[in-house]
Amino acid sequence: MISVPVRDQSGNDVGTYEFDPAELAGSINKQLLHDVVVMYEANRRVGTVKTKSRGQVRGSTAKLYRQKGTGRARAGSARTPIRRGGGHAFAKRPLDWTYRLPKKAIKMATRMALLSKFLDGEATVLDGLKFDAPKTRLVVDMLKALGMSETTCLLAIDGYDANLLMSSRNIPGIEVSSAAGLNAYGLLHQRQLLVTREALDSLRRKSSAGDAAQG
Repeated sequence: MISVPVRDQSGNDVGTYEFDPAELAGSINKQLLHDVVVMYEANRRVGTVKTKSRGQVRGSTAKLYRQKGTGRARAGSARTPIRRGGGHAFAKRPLDWTYRLPKKAIKMATRMALLSKFLDGEATVLDGLKFDAPKTRLVVDMLKALGMSETTCLLAIDGYDANLLMSSRNIPGIEVSSAAGLNAYGLLHQRQLLVTREALDSLRRKSSAGDAAQG
């Protein structure tokens, strides 16, 4: 069993949260986590690089001067890649780097990444999280109380909270995600995981339902 202390927004311990790690994943496959992170990184590439070939740059296609009798090396047109202002010999073209691993592998990697946060002591469970109005100072004070003001943090909540999103969007190093929107890249990219009790309950139910469906 994994036992994690539960803290409130002021940083006080208010209890413990226990769960069976097998509910999330039976083990952690580092190779799978690596493959999924590489996939997300590749999908983030824009791929809009483009340079002009010798056929696309401006300039005459005529020879600069005659082939023989000048005492100089033979030369082609001004568009040749060896001349200033000429085209590129191997011009770059826009590329699509996106690809997709199997859905089961991606879901399993997300659960493994979530489990790794608890095993590495990089996860904190919040008893509750509620903001009546959008105010950045509230989130800043909470992170200081929890000792997370000097590190990157992923804040996982059960559902959509407009006040929380607006309160945290100007704070560097913090990302907010719903439990349903978590992925392995987001979990591993941020150093600390701050998850509400309701969000963790939702993730455990979702994992159990997925295992039942596969079984």
